[in-house]
Amino acid sequence: MTMTGKNGEAANATESVAGSRSHGTYSLAGPAPRPDPLTTPLRGDVAHIGLAGRYFVPHYAVPQPRSVMPGGAPLLVAPEAGAEEICVLMEGDSFELLDITGQWAWGCLSLEGPVGYVHIDLLEPVNSDHGA
Repeated sequence: MTMTGKNGEAANATESVAGSRSHGTYSLAGPAPRPDPLTTPLRGDVAHIGLAGRYFVPHYAVPQPRSVMPGGAPLLVAPEAGAEEICVLMEGDSFELLDITGQWAWGCLSLEGPVGYVHIDLLEPVNSDHGA
C-alpha cells in the first residue's frame, strides 16, 4: 500500500507504521520479563492503576481501601482455603482491594506488595469520616 506524504512524496505504509513505533510508550522488542506475582499487583487480566504505563493489561483497577478485621487475616497465593500463606496481615492493616472473585479479595498492601488473596469476610471498608 502506498500513501502520499504532506509534500506529495510516496511513502510505504509499512515504513510509516514502523517509523511510528519509536514514539509510543511500549516497545515491541520481544517478551518482557515477568515481574514477581507476590510483589507486583499484576495479573493477566487486571493490574493496579499505579502500574499503568509500565505494564499492558485489559483493565487497571483503582484500589478500594479495606481494613483488616480483628484477629488478622492470612494473605494467600491463591483464592482457596489451604493455599500457601504469604504472610499474616495484622488487625487494622490497610489492604488495597483490586478484584473480588467469589468470597476472595485480590489485592496488595502497597504498590510494592505483598500481593495475594484474602477471604472477603476478614476485610471491612475503611471509614472515611472527614469530620463533616
